[in-house]
Amino acid sequence: MESLVCVAVWAVTLAMAMASILWTYRWNHPKANGQLPPGSLGFPLLGETLQFFAPNPTSDVSPFVKKRLDRYGNIFKTSIVGRSVVVSADPELNYYVFQQEGKLFESWYPDTFTEIFGRDNVGSLHGFMYKYLKTLVLRLYGQENLRAVLLADAHRACRASLAAWASRPSSVVELKDAISTMIFDLTAKKLISYEASKSSEDLRKNFVAFIRGLISFPVDIPGTAYHECMQGRKKAMKVLRTMMRERMADRPGRQQSEDFFDVLIEELRREKPVMTEAIALDLMFVLLFASFETTALALTLGVKLLAENPRVLRALTEEHEAIVSNRKDRDAGLTWAEYKSMTFTSQVTLEIVRLANIVPGIFRKALQDIEFKGYTIPAGWGVMVCPPAVHLNPEIYEDPLAFNPWRWQDKVEITGGTKHFMAFGGGLRFCVGTDLSKVLMATFIHCLVTKYSWRTIKGGNIVRTPGLSFPDGYHVQLLPKN
Repeated sequence: MESLVCVAVWAVTLAMAMASILWTYRWNHPKANGQLPPGSLGFPLLGETLQFFAPNPTSDVSPFVKKRLDRYGNIFKTSIVGRSVVVSADPELNYYVFQQEGKLFESWYPDTFTEIFGRDNVGSLHGFMYKYLKTLVLRLYGQENLRAVLLADAHRACRASLAAWASRPSSVVELKDAISTMIFDLTAKKLISYEASKSSEDLRKNFVAFIRGLISFPVDIPGTAYHECMQGRKKAMKVLRTMMRERMADRPGRQQSEDFFDVLIEELRREKPVMTEAIALDLMFVLLFASFETTALALTLGVKLLAENPRVLRALTEEHEAIVSNRKDRDAGLTWAEYKSMTFTSQVTLEIVRLANIVPGIFRKALQDIEFKGYTIPAGWGVMVCPPAVHLNPEIYEDPLAFNPWRWQDKVEITGGTKHFMAFGGGLRFCVGTDLSKVLMATFIHCLVTKYSWRTIKGGNIVRTPGLSFPDGYHVQLLPKN
């Protein structure tokens, strides 16, 4: 009897092992109408998720991508959080993906990202709805409003913040946190008339909690970064939902606060509104996040790079000192003509965002089988365009890790994504906040180099993840110029 039990256990174990082997084989050899790109899909369901989410302690392309580029070439397959994905470092394929948006590809992100940003977030919407929302956002972030309102507001905010930081007893500031607070206060006031000093809810604190776990392994258990992220989103959304309902309850025609929230309320009050309350709330959440965090990260890295490259700083300071010396009043506000004259500053900005690679992965989904350079991308598979692998490619940019703004000299002004530059995305979904980000960066640099010098107190490290680059713990001492 005992021997029969042993035989049965052995048979079950063998069957399970064979089933596991067969499952793994089928997982790694999916059916396709053509040749799939080289690569590995990892273990069933888990794929290569753990390797993908590992932090990157270098300034180069992430080890996850770099290792596979060396082994498989510029186009390879992988699996992330249960989804098959083709990763592209090929400039031609990247450009093709962006140009075929809405035809052969559509915007797509893994389910975990969708949970974080909301199922009705603008990145998950397509066609008419996406274009409709983009048009609304451009009322705030378009060049007309930048020229008329936001440039002056940005200049006042930058000047006041730098003066406040310099007046601290030690004049030492943790730069990323300080810049993030400054930009959040500016954009939150424009978006929802939020002022931290007048609110009982620390909205930015909720977004900070959200950001800390934004790119983390998706396990929603107390104590994990992902759980902290989801709790931050939940609290921020509760604040936004309360504000929306209070405004919706107000009588139509009241004195409006002239912020973007009122634009959305007006749309929701139409007889046949195009958007839903859920879409409006998710849009506001994404705008609040994107408006301050990405630019703060880029600016912090930029200040760090300027401190490490005195020749660039001298050239930049000369350009801004010339602008100030041509004014009748040296303390006058920055004008649009002055902003547009900042040729070298524009080159510096492009170089900063090229090296920052704040969004290292841009996701799309194939709507049908795609043939490209002998490979098949099956319908339904994800495609991750990998800008860092292009921006840091030595065949495209000489000495790619060097901070060299002069490489952009005589280049045509970039108003959209190109094959070799996609820091702000590309195609139909080229970032609507690009012009705002450039204005904020140029304005901050102008106020900084004309009024202050600075020295690094604590260097900080640039810690990269698959989603954002974090200049961690960079402290500077601001020294007013005579």
